[in-house]
Amino acid sequence: MMSTARSFQVPEYLNARMPAEYRGIQRDHVRLMTLDTVTGDCSHNFFNKLDSYLVEGDLLVLNNSRTIPAVLKGKRGKQTIEIRLSRKLSDREWEALIVGGVITVGEKIDLPGGLTATITGLGTEAPLIVLSFSKSGLDLLEIFYQYGEPLHYEYIETPWPIEMYQTVYASVPGSVEMPSAGRAFTWRLLNMLKGKGVNIAYIQLHASLSYYGNDRWPNPNKHLEEFCVPVKTAELINKTRKNNGRVIAVGTTVVRALETAVNTDGNVEPQEGITSLYIQKGYPLKAVDGLITGFHEPEASHLDLLSAFIDKGLLMKAYKKALADGYLWHEFGDMNLILPMDERK
Repeated sequence: MMSTARSFQVPEYLNARMPAEYRGIQRDHVRLMTLDTVTGDCSHNFFNKLDSYLVEGDLLVLNNSRTIPAVLKGKRGKQTIEIRLSRKLSDREWEALIVGGVITVGEKIDLPGGLTATITGLGTEAPLIVLSFSKSGLDLLEIFYQYGEPLHYEYIETPWPIEMYQTVYASVPGSVEMPSAGRAFTWRLLNMLKGKGVNIAYIQLHASLSYYGNDRWPNPNKHLEEFCVPVKTAELINKTRKNNGRVIAVGTTVVRALETAVNTDGNVEPQEGITSLYIQKGYPLKAVDGLITGFHEPEASHLDLLSAFIDKGLLMKAYKKALADGYLWHEFGDMNLILPMDERK
């Protein structure tokens, strides 16, 4: 059982069904709820005013993983099969979820572009399986982009183009779900923050499936994701902490990557690999002071991660406030800044 109290429900009308741009506002004009990790005090603003909460010497760490079209439609005989990619294993192998039929090891699925996928085994946990594709590397990625569709869940009724599932700074393809905490950033806002003396650094963590459908969620202890913390980013984080600046992760993906790469001395080391780190209440955060994130469903393990930053009672009180004030949920929704405000210089 996950540790955070699940004492709320998100009503249908608070599911953000369309990107901000289609609601007639710019990306960075979504709402922002700021939550003080010490007192639990909330304040309310718009994301383009983020600079009023950050100070010179703070460091924002962004995930520049780019979202790929992760949904492929194929055939097994006359039966239509939907593949939802989850995690890349090799140049031609992926963990994936099959929707629309019972498939057994050894069976082949015919896909567009002359591509076939063979089920070679079971994934790290049910219902994931391992697929081996008949093409590899860039050739395989090209097929994904040519014939695939962006992954979206039930609350999204419109098939938005893949560009709507990218952050403006996304550059390294690999995520099957958008690292959505960074979606509200614009280059104008990033440049404004840089002008104020806020530093910017990047990591990559390729987000895998966070939901398996039919009320099935990944086991947070088995949720594997590929990540990379570059040398320059590690150096900037360690320098910021040495100078008593605040390290603010943009997204739970960044928290996972940085806390995986931190050593026993509390320094972040350049690192790449696979993380299975599960962060929850009581986890001693060593690399990160604050977090920019969206609003999470009551079933999501992301909420457990948030409770490592703030008392879960204060978190649930703030979430109930967000519900009452009409904040929008999910990847196209509003934003939440969780930060120790009393440490502002």
